[in-house]
Amino acid sequence: MNNLNQQASTLPLIGRILLAAIFIISGLGKIAAPAATAGYIAAMGLPLPALGVALAIAVEVGGGILLVLGFQTRLVALLLAAFSVVTGLVFHNAIGDQNQLIHLLKNFAMAGGLLQVAAFGAGLYSLDARKARPAPATA
Repeated sequence: MNNLNQQASTLPLIGRILLAAIFIISGLGKIAAPAATAGYIAAMGLPLPALGVALAIAVEVGGGILLVLGFQTRLVALLLAAFSVVTGLVFHNAIGDQNQLIHLLKNFAMAGGLLQVAAFGAGLYSLDARKARPAPATA
């Protein structure tokens, strides 16, 4: 494999890891402090905060791990993109506050990167690519 092909094969993996990191770390933070997260959800006026915490953990940690592994990557990327947009609009909509505006734009930027993953797939180094390869012929 030449250098250009090596880079083209490696860059999607690196991109998936970088995109997944924020979800996994955020989900682990919610596992470490579920009451604080539930309080934040309740303060935003959303119903069933405990369920919201559980769903957020499942999406963030589960989706992040699946993204790193490159399993069902297009679907997972679409789910995480939608999650990013919705949570940005719900939790960071006070755009008069520069910090909240930055968080909202960060969520939108993550969604944009995830839509690229959804459009172009996981790349060579992924479980998706592995299952798409034909099995070697046996004699």
